[in-house]
Parts: sequence; structure tokens; C-alpha cells
Amino acid sequence: MDKKRILFVDDEQNILDGMKRMLRSLRKGLDMQFADSGRRALEIMAEKPADVIISDMRMPGMDGAELLREIQEKYPQAIRIMLTGQADDESVLRTIGVVHQFLAKPCEPERLKTTLHRACLLNNLLTHPLLRKVVARINTLPSLPDIYLELRELLADPESSVDDVAQCIARDIGMSAKIMQLVNSAFFGHFQNVKNPEQAVHLLGLDTIKSLVLTVRIFADYEKDQPAGISLAELMNHSMAVGGLAQKIAENAGTGEMADEALIAGLMHDVGKLVMAANLPAEYGLIQELREKEGLAVFQAERKIFKAGHAEIGAYLLGLWGFPSPVIDAIAYHHRPGKYPGKTFEPLTAVYAANLIIYNKDKKTADDQYEPDNDYLDRVGCLDSFPEWVKISTADNDNE
Repeated sequence: MDKKRILFVDDEQNILDGMKRMLRSLRKGLDMQFADSGRRALEIMAEKPADVIISDMRMPGMDGAELLREIQEKYPQAIRIMLTGQADDESVLRTIGVVHQFLAKPCEPERLKTTLHRACLLNNLLTHPLLRKVVARINTLPSLPDIYLELRELLADPESSVDDVAQCIARDIGMSAKIMQLVNSAFFGHFQNVKNPEQAVHLLGLDTIKSLVLTVRIFADYEKDQPAGISLAELMNHSMAVGGLAQKIAENAGTGEMADEALIAGLMHDVGKLVMAANLPAEYGLIQELREKEGLAVFQAERKIFKAGHAEIGAYLLGLWGFPSPVIDAIAYHHRPGKYPGKTFEPLTAVYAANLIIYNKDKKTADDQYEPDNDYLDRVGCLDSFPEWVKISTADNDNE
């Protein structure tokens, strides 16, 4: 297997020398290149493109924002990471649609190593070159038009509170994903792992949210361009239901510390469908035709067309955006939990069970329903718990 190529860019030679020393132990597994300017970085990329590029922000001539924007255009499959200590710099704000992750400068050695390790693992998750290129270019996700309009009205209303805005954003998985990408990065200085979109909005505050939405335009307005072959409203409702039930399942299993991760993984488990429908509409239309012709489930038809499903695609995108590993694993394996090597209850267990339960509840006949993967549930010690989780879902309906 070829080594993953990592390119570091900084105009200060002592910083580059420090990174070489810091990462010396990784030389056997990584092909690391170092450039002292944006122009030199582009020359190296032209010779042999890197899989991951980590650039300083403040550099003379071509700064990090300009460099990564050009990298995005010429080498969209590259994972782009920015090192910066300037959260209020306007040029940094402009890179929000370009940069996958922000790291604080100076960066702690273990955080940098972990980021590199996870970036390299992502390449193994999604092997299709077209899909990898498409996903790496994405900076926004489709949002429900009425929620997007409601958010803009809230932000224009001086009487609106941060709670109002937080609750609005939490109802839309595209908005929630983008807000959490930013708040969990070093860009805003929040180094704790924020796992709840409403908490993320509170941390950012109204002024920052207004700037991001109205000036930087981090959310996509799909009012005139609905993704083909998919109902955003149905997808949002399903995702909200799965997220809420996954959280309750985690709490019922006595793993309250995993409840937030189960919630966000449940909310985001179908985000790959948004990616495909919005960015590959023609191919996604073929998926719908194949489903009807051969009677396949969505993820089965996806694999026939793309050689990958929405689970892997969604996990790849949120992995690029720096979401925590348990969330990525839950999204990646929620249709095939038996392929996951874990032997204990994890957010994946909650999301898998919640998705299956919600899906089966929406089907009118038993022939359209799926049986649980009893081998997986038994392996993680939850086979006897599954009927109780079904009851939790039923109780939710009774309380509505």
C-alpha cells in the first residue's frame, strides 16, 4: 500500500523543522513533504499531489486562504487543514467554505498526530475516486427552504434570542452539521468536544451566527434547486426521529455518556443521501429507478451504482469535517453493523437499532420490514434489550 502523502506549508523554517522532529516517528507510514511558501507548495502538488495539506494561515505573498482555495480548485480530493491562531481574521472567515478542519497554532503534538491518523483512515473508508473528489469539494449541505427562511427572519429580528436560533438550526441536519464542524474546530477556540447543535449555537453566540449566515453564507439555500429523487422534509423528519430514539436507547442501556454522540450520529446518519442527491442528481435518479426495478433497499441500490452507500459517503464527509470517531463509526456502519469489529454497546448500536425500529414502524406490512441483526446484537450484549427499545419507541408515539 502506498504511503499517504502529507504536505506541510509554513513560511517559518523553524516551524517546519519543529514539525519534522515532532512527526519523526511517523516517517515509516507517511510520505511527508515541507514547503516554505504557497508557491512552493503548488509546485510540489504539481509534481505529485498530496492526500492531506496542512497550511499556516499568515504567510507573505500567498497566504493560507489563497493557497487552499487554489488547492480546492486544482486538487479537490485533497484534505485541507488550516493552522491558525486568528479566529477573528476576515481572511480566515473566507476560508470556511474551503477548509475541512482548523487547528490551533501552535498545535499540540498528539492532536496533530491524531488528526493525521484520522485523515489517512478516511481514505480507506471511501475508495471511489469520483466520490472522494465530490465529497471533498462540499462546503454546505441542502437545508429545508422554510427552515432557512425562518432562520434568516429570526436573525433579522432584534427580539430573537439565541435559544430561538438554536432550536431552529437543530431542526435541520445540514445546518446542524455545518455549525458543529465549526464549533468543534480550533477556529473558535472551543477545544471541548461539543456534541449537540443547540449547545454549539450557544457557544458561538448570536453575533457570530449572524456573521456566518448573512455574510459568509455558510448555509445553502435550496429553495429553487431541490435535490432530485429525495424529499428533504421526509429525510429531516426521519433523521430527527432516529436521533431522538438513539439518544433514549443509549440512556436506557446505561451509557448516558454516549447519549449525545448517539443523538448527533442519529441526526446525521443519512447525511450521505443529501450529498449524493445534491451533487450527483443524475446518478441518484438511477438509484431510484434501480430500487423500483429490482425491489432493492436504498443502500443496496447505492452500492450497485456507486460501489459505496450513503453511510460511507456521509461518514467520509463528517470525518473530513472533524466529527468524533464514535459518530463516524455509527454513520459508516448503521446499515451493516455486523461488519464493525466492536463487541460492546456503542453509539453505533443505538443508531442501528433506532434506524431499524423507526424504518419498520413506517412500513405498513411485515414484508417491507427488516429483521434485526441478532448476531450483532448478541455480540454486543444487547439481544435481550432490543424488545425494550421497541417499547420505548412505541411509548414515544403514545405520548405524542
